[in-house]
This record gives sequence, C-alpha cells and structure tokens, in this order.
Amino acid sequence: MLIRPTTAADRPALWAMIEPIMREGETFALPRDGDEAVAMTYWSSPEKVNFIAEENGEILGSSYIRANQLGGGAHIANCGYMTTPSARGRGVARALCAHSIEHCRAAGFRGIQFNFVVSTNAPAVHLWESFGFETLARLPSAFAHPRLGFVDALVMFKPL
Repeated sequence: MLIRPTTAADRPALWAMIEPIMREGETFALPRDGDEAVAMTYWSSPEKVNFIAEENGEILGSSYIRANQLGGGAHIANCGYMTTPSARGRGVARALCAHSIEHCRAAGFRGIQFNFVVSTNAPAVHLWESFGFETLARLPSAFAHPRLGFVDALVMFKPL
C-alpha cells in the first residue's frame, strides 16, 4: 500500500470518501446534511497536511496531521483518518496511523492527541489502543449518535 501526499486531483475522491461517512453521522462531528465545502474545510484546512492511501491506483483512505494547538501546544500533533467502505477491515487505517506516527516523530512532535473519538467506534478505539494510545478522558454524552442517542467521546493520547 502506498501512502502519499494528497494532490488537488484527489479532491473528488476525498469528497466521495467523506460524504457517506458524514451522512452516516456515526464517527465524525460533522453536520449530516453538510456539503462538500464543509467537508473539505474540515478535512483539508490549510494547517493540515493530508495523505492518501492507495493500492493499484485505487484510493482507499486518507489522513491528516496538524499541530493540536498553536504556540506552547504546537509540539503535540492531532490526526484524523477515514477509509472507503470497501477498504474497511483491510488494514488501511492501521497503515495510515503507522505512517502518521512516523511522520509526526520525524516532524518533531512529542505526542499525538485524538481530541474526539466516538466511544461507540469500537474498531477505531481498539486500533488506536493497539498503537499505544491511552484514553485520558471520557466526555459524557458529548456526541449525538443518530442511532444510539448521546454517547461518550474519548480524548486519547500517545507520547512520541
């Protein structure tokens, strides 16, 4: 699997990937009725570095990396990941997370913080824990899940 920087030509594939995730409303804190501009602003804002995971020319997933805060908090990274429905269970998120960890180390970050992991996203929680991320806080009823009602969100951290 190749992980490479995102280019402008990838925008249609990014939108095709994030739109069903946004409409599903189960993992990202994005408006379920949001449009492409909302999604692209969230995923590809200027402070983020974006990457694409592809195999045999097929885009399977994407990630972003940014400083979690400015100034005195800029040494901690924040990352996000998404995969296409057809790529789930194929190790794409694992490859993107491993890539992010190495990229963050090389960039001089001292840790990675996930600010808002929906607690019911068990595959993601399990995957992040397998990389050594720990849950530092549980935000009670912080996410309005479309099927389950209000569920907790997790703040997870991994020192580098």
